[in-house]
Amino acid sequence: MVDQSMFAGFRVDLADKVAVVLGASAEGGTGWAIAEALAAQGAKVVVGARTAAPLQRLADRIGGTAVVCDAGDEAQVAALAKAALSTYGKLNIAVNSAGLPVMTLVANTTQANLDDAVRVNFFGNVYFVKHMAEAIGSDGSIVLISSMSTTHPVFPHYAYACGKAASDCMVRYAAIEYGPRRIRINSILPGPIKSEMAREAFAIPGFEAVYEREIPLGRVGYPEDFANGVLWLAGPSFVTGLNLQLNGGNHLTRFPYLHELPLGEASYGSGKPLGDRSGGSD
Repeated sequence: MVDQSMFAGFRVDLADKVAVVLGASAEGGTGWAIAEALAAQGAKVVVGARTAAPLQRLADRIGGTAVVCDAGDEAQVAALAKAALSTYGKLNIAVNSAGLPVMTLVANTTQANLDDAVRVNFFGNVYFVKHMAEAIGSDGSIVLISSMSTTHPVFPHYAYACGKAASDCMVRYAAIEYGPRRIRINSILPGPIKSEMAREAFAIPGFEAVYEREIPLGRVGYPEDFANGVLWLAGPSFVTGLNLQLNGGNHLTRFPYLHELPLGEASYGSGKPLGDRSGGSD
C-alpha cells in the first residue's frame, strides 16, 4: 500500500484554468493521476484517450469532459483542442501522457517497428504541441511525458526511446518558437513507474529491488510523483525548453541491464516499458 503522505503538500492555484490531458484512460496510471491532480487544484479538465469507458469514469470523477482521441491522429488531436475551447471557452494547460511501447533490437528492426515508434511518440507530440498551442493562443503551459530511456539505454526499448528523444529535441525548438507568446513547453523524463500498467512486472520477486538500487532516493516513481511535476510546470514556473529528469536521481546512475532482471527480457512482459509514464498509448 502506498503512503499517500509522500505526495501531499504540493499546491498551485489553478482556479479558472482549463487543462487538457491526453493519455488518461488507465486508472492507476500517470495520465489519470495528472488529470486528478489538476482538477484537485481547481482546473477544469478535458481528458482524452482511445478507450471511452474508463475515460468517461475519470471525467465523471473529476467533474471534467471526456473526448475520445488517438494521440497519433492529427485530426483527432486537433479536435481535442477544439473540444476544450467549445466546452470551456479557453485552454491554459495541455499535458500529453500518451506513448506507444515498441520493443526490439536494432538488428531485428522492421519498418513496422519504426513506424509504430514515431507515430505516437514523436509525430503525436508534434501534433499535440501544434494544436494545443494554437488553442492556448498565449500565456500557457504544455508538458510532454517523455522517458529517461531517451538519455539512458534500457534494452530492448531503443525504437521507443528514439521516438521520445525526437520529441525532447522538438521541445527545445518549440520553446523558442512559442516563447514570444509566453507558452512554456517542457517535457518530463521519468524512470521506472510503479503504476497499474506495470503491475505484473513489479509483481515478479526481486524486480523492484533491481531498479531501486540504481535510484539515489531509494524508491521507484509513482504516478503521483509525475503529477506533482506537472503541477509545478503548469503553475508560474519560470522555465521553458526543459527536459526534466524527474526520477529520484536515477539519471545519475543507469537502468538495470537485462541480465540483472529476474526473468531477463521476459520481465517486461508484453513490452510495456517501465522507464515511462504508464506504458500504453491510452
